[in-house]
Amino acid sequence: MTQNADQSNSVSSVLSCFKAYDIRGQLGTELNEEVAYRVGRAFGDFLRPKTVVVGGDVRETSAALKLALANGLQDAGVDVIDIGMVGTEEIYFATSYLEVDGGIEVTASHNPIDYNGMKLVREGSRPISGDTGLRDIQRLAEENNFSPVSEADRGSYTQQSTLDAYIEHLLGYVDLPSLKPLKLVVNSGNGAAGHVIDAIEASFNERKIPVEFIKVHHLPDPTFPNGIPNPLLPENRADTADAVIAHKADMGIAWDGDFDRCFLFDENGEFVEGYYIVGLLAQAFLKKNPGAKIIYDPRVYWNTVDIVEANGGIPIMSKTGHAFIKERMRKEDAVYGGEMSAHHYFRDFAYCDSGMIPWLLVAELICLSGEPLSAMVKDRIAKYPSSGEVNFTVDDAKAVLQRIESYDWGESFEMHRVDGIDMVFKNWRLNVRSSNTEPVLRVNLESRADEALVASKFAELKAIILQQ
Repeated sequence: MTQNADQSNSVSSVLSCFKAYDIRGQLGTELNEEVAYRVGRAFGDFLRPKTVVVGGDVRETSAALKLALANGLQDAGVDVIDIGMVGTEEIYFATSYLEVDGGIEVTASHNPIDYNGMKLVREGSRPISGDTGLRDIQRLAEENNFSPVSEADRGSYTQQSTLDAYIEHLLGYVDLPSLKPLKLVVNSGNGAAGHVIDAIEASFNERKIPVEFIKVHHLPDPTFPNGIPNPLLPENRADTADAVIAHKADMGIAWDGDFDRCFLFDENGEFVEGYYIVGLLAQAFLKKNPGAKIIYDPRVYWNTVDIVEANGGIPIMSKTGHAFIKERMRKEDAVYGGEMSAHHYFRDFAYCDSGMIPWLLVAELICLSGEPLSAMVKDRIAKYPSSGEVNFTVDDAKAVLQRIESYDWGESFEMHRVDGIDMVFKNWRLNVRSSNTEPVLRVNLESRADEALVASKFAELKAIILQQ
């Protein structure tokens, strides 16, 4: 059934679910099926695509929102291919693999259970964010002034799976015969990752690759009985860590809801900060691609730059955020890019982020090196210890940033402003950024081989922020 501007006036003319990089909102008040329909109509009117792929995560409302979105696209004359319950990166893959004009994933990733949202890309899986079309789509959706639709002009709706091609693409990143017996704990968090792990496991079994998967919270469940899948939060890591220890596994892997981020645990169940995985993957790519460019974000980077330069690569800084990283990746034709937040980007994956490729590459490294994961990162953590990202809720972010800048640190420093403030001292550095969406400062600090210095300077910085 079609819908037009005359059929509903229940949605506000201001759609607050449009954010800087994507669409996210509370169900009912900010995001519902009518809003999803409008997004589809606006996407179609703005891009004028012929064909668009859609998919959705496991949330209870994702299927209905996806169908409303598809209905809006069809009313805009767009042919829709629905690839089912998938993670965000499966939309990235399908958009490029099927050579269609765009893709939309309905997902709220790691947001609260009463939220949902959408991530949008155009042809070639290029991101659509605030400065690349999302504001235009928002304006059209808010105006809700769409032309009447005749049945003859509506686009088609078909269902298609791209899972087999996607799995083959993933497995192409590693030398499968090099994989030795491994035991891996995999925690899907009751999100969308489980079906991909099952497909990889089936492919491994068919090829007689000796990898055993210990599955935790594996089945998709929209009620998230074990909590919202977000392993970035320390309180969400125990189930993965405990399973690694109980099963004497070689590594633990946990994903967020739409599995575009993966988080790794070593053989002792210890969480490995994403920062050090960036360095590990950069080194692996440079061995296969001598002299390649590697993109990194400005929050913590000494370890990454050190590894890239030591391995003959070219390190290039980009502003934090997937849209900025992807744009810089394309501009530089970089083979790999990584953020400390566990987003990893790959040239051969349409310059997009994947939560499946990183753990496959690390598994390969464990087998090729003969070293456990803990040994591979131990020296790097000691050489460049970091605080991890800590968030502070503040009343006036700008005033706090000025206070940090004007504070007498007792030593000289260089100031950079690629993203927030980056103060580089002789043996330590800090990065403080304002959130785009909430009154929060995000703080990172690292040092040169001095963990005590990280702790003392972080305490000093915290006192400045809180005016203690």
